[in-house]
Amino acid sequence: MATLKKIIMEKFVATLSQISELSPQLREDIASKITFTSFKKKEQILREGEICNYLYFVEHGLLRAYYLKDGEEISSLFMEEGDFVISVLSFYKRQASHEFIVALEDCQLCGFHYDDLNYLYRKHVEFNLIGRILTEAYFCLAEERLIGMRKSNAEERFRFLLDKKTDLIARIPGKDLATYLGVTPETLSRMRSAIR
Repeated sequence: MATLKKIIMEKFVATLSQISELSPQLREDIASKITFTSFKKKEQILREGEICNYLYFVEHGLLRAYYLKDGEEISSLFMEEGDFVISVLSFYKRQASHEFIVALEDCQLCGFHYDDLNYLYRKHVEFNLIGRILTEAYFCLAEERLIGMRKSNAEERFRFLLDKKTDLIARIPGKDLATYLGVTPETLSRMRSAIR
């Protein structure tokens, strides 16, 4: 397990280093604060009403964020290797989550507790730069997703995902993908057949 943690840590640090160089002291503090965890397929990472206490990085696996509408699960986001897992409002505002996060596959994650992340921000100026750039990237992706949902129909959104996330599409169960696109599983099946 120690070797696996080392590999995950190296991938995570490499991801952060692409944004900004990490000082030796920051690397040491990251190593002392980082948490490693694994979740089995179908295991809940976060439930509605809980406070999201961790910001995770996906080393391996696939997760789904969803919310309930009239008793039905509606997928809002899928997170794969290299993505961050967080319920943004819950984590940053310290309020009950309005969504669930569940593992769609066995997952290996690393991340920080809210308090530890803030410790790193307070202690290291360069870590604030990294946090700001990651936050900007997240907001840009969120807005692109929102614009796509407003301005394109389900088939256009599906085609976009096929073009940009072909491998990811194959990993997502059809019923979860259908709720993400806002269509029935039958409509998704027809769209898949028409595109083939």
